Amino acid sequence: MDTQEILIKIRKIVRSIDIESKKIQKEYGVSIPQALCLNYLKDAPNYQATQSEIRKFVNLNSSTVSGIINRLEKRGYLARLPKAGDKRVANIVLTSAGDELLKRIPPLLHEQLSKQLKCLDSDELIVLEKGLDTLVSILDIEQVDASPIIMLKIDNEQQIDQDTHFE
Repeated sequence: MDTQEILIKIRKIVRSIDIESKKIQKEYGVSIPQALCLNYLKDAPNYQATQSEIRKFVNLNSSTVSGIINRLEKRGYLARLPKAGDKRVANIVLTSAGDELLKRIPPLLHEQLSKQLKCLDSDELIVLEKGLDTLVSILDIEQVDASPIIMLKIDNEQQIDQDTHFE
C-alpha cells in the first residue's frame, strides 16, 4: 500500500464522521459532544452526574463542557440540582425531554466499533493501537482534546452519500 492509499482511507473516515455529525446537528439540533453528554447521563446512576464526571467521560476541557451543559439546560434536555449535603456542587440530571431526544438519535459509531474491536485478538489490537499512535505522533496532535467516542450511522441498507453536504 502506498502513502496515497493511507491518506485516502484516513480522509474517508474523517469525512464520514463529519457528514454524519452535520446530519445529526441538522436533524436533531444537537452536536455530537452534546449527545455524548446526554448519553452519559442516561447511563449514569439515577440519570445524573457531576460536571467533573461528564468532563472526564467526554475528555474535553472544563469550559467546553460548561458551555455544552449550559446549552442543553437552556433547551430543557438536562437540569442542575444541588447535590445533597454539598450545595457547592450541582448534579447534572437528564430530563424526560433529553431522554426522548436520545431515543430519536441514531446509534453512536463507538458502540459498533467497540463491538467489532472486541472480536479482534490481542495481537491485532496491539498492531492497530501502534498504527494509530504513529499517526497521532506524525500529525503532532497528542495534546488535542478529543472525545473517546465518535458518531456515525451505518446500516446495511443505507450508505452514506460522500457528496452530500449539510448546511
